[in-house]
Amino acid sequence: MQPQGTLGVVELRIPSKAEWVAVARLAVAAVANRLNFSIEDIEDVKLAVAEACTNCIQHAEGSGQIQITCETGPEGLTVRVCDFGSGTRPEGIRSRRADEPTVGGLGVFLIRSLMDSVEYDVQDRGTNLVMTKKVAH
Repeated sequence: MQPQGTLGVVELRIPSKAEWVAVARLAVAAVANRLNFSIEDIEDVKLAVAEACTNCIQHAEGSGQIQITCETGPEGLTVRVCDFGSGTRPEGIRSRRADEPTVGGLGVFLIRSLMDSVEYDVQDRGTNLVMTKKVAH
């Protein structure tokens, strides 16, 4: 059952390896293209997803796979990127200011600058990154 207001949900699981990031970018671009996004907004979403996947590969040791979920709605696109590893330090993510990139934290800074909202849900066994891009009306 889809959440109310959701037009469609697309789920993808890729191996937690750099050579699969392009597949995630292409899939998310295809979903974003179904909405009323500009080409620039689609490129922003693709780059944010690539950075999120790269962070999963670099920091989620032993995860094996990355799950990407795209939810489309009348207001825009929500993308969830989840890993199942144990390499993420929640205090590092939560303590960063959005306007101050740090060494090793440039990906998070870039994601925050490209998307309209970014939230992290850090669990004992993985991280769930939720990014939203709104359609300009």
